[in-house]
Amino acid sequence: MHNLNFKEKYDQIADFSRAFLKRETRNKPAFEDEGSRSSMGAIEKLIEKTIHFVEGVLSLLLLLMVLNVSFDVIMRYFFHNSSVAMQELEWHLFAIIILLGIAVSLKEEAHVRVDFLFERFSDRVQAVINIFGTFFFLLPFALLITVGSFTFVHDSWLIGEISENPGGLPYRWLIKGIIPLSFSFLILSAIGYILRNIRRFREAGTQEADK
Repeated sequence: MHNLNFKEKYDQIADFSRAFLKRETRNKPAFEDEGSRSSMGAIEKLIEKTIHFVEGVLSLLLLLMVLNVSFDVIMRYFFHNSSVAMQELEWHLFAIIILLGIAVSLKEEAHVRVDFLFERFSDRVQAVINIFGTFFFLLPFALLITVGSFTFVHDSWLIGEISENPGGLPYRWLIKGIIPLSFSFLILSAIGYILRNIRRFREAGTQEADK
């Protein structure tokens, strides 16, 4: 009888201890990291707004490119006239849309990856893969292109590079300047992507602890 009462009391104490530790484990990180999480959240939102602005600019550029191509086709096939500058403007706009679209694509997670393997992993593993790949592969590559392309743009500006085609567009350094600009936005988007996956990792851990 005494042994039974002792076992019941032991089980009650053990249950209370487990419940207490689970509550402390769940609440402690939220209390300690509240300031850091709010700061990271504010930075993430600021980056998201910036890339969203770029997305709006891309929408306008896409509309301009459609109008430009339509104008060129109408002039060529209906009036038998065409402009070299307008034709060059087409691929200038296309290049800008593609280069600036890289940062937007990362924000929307529309970039290419092996989904049939990636989707099999848990949310925490997916977040770790995203953080690792972005930090060790994407960011160094984007930094290399950003820094290296400044000389490319500067040389074009010094020599006053223009189109080699008669009647083409001047100021070739402007279109080349989109390279460092677009990869700077990509770096910004990558930082936001890392912060988003850190938040995703923490939220997945909290959900697992609640279970």
